[in-house]
Amino acid sequence: MSNNSPSLKETFKSVAAAFFGVQSNKNREKDFSQGKISHFILVGIVCVAIFIIALIAVVTLVMPTH
Repeated sequence: MSNNSPSLKETFKSVAAAFFGVQSNKNREKDFSQGKISHFILVGIVCVAIFIIALIAVVTLVMPTH
């Protein structure tokens, strides 16, 4: 990995910011110019899976069982 490409932590932060709609234009431009698409796709899929699991867990806890 080159020195210019974002670390795994930076990639997660960037994907989380984009996921919640608070990504700055400066960071978005940096991601497009320095980041690898495969890293962002992989992290995005992981974040969506975590979100879906959390949603299912909350619904399971809130809904009454018969």
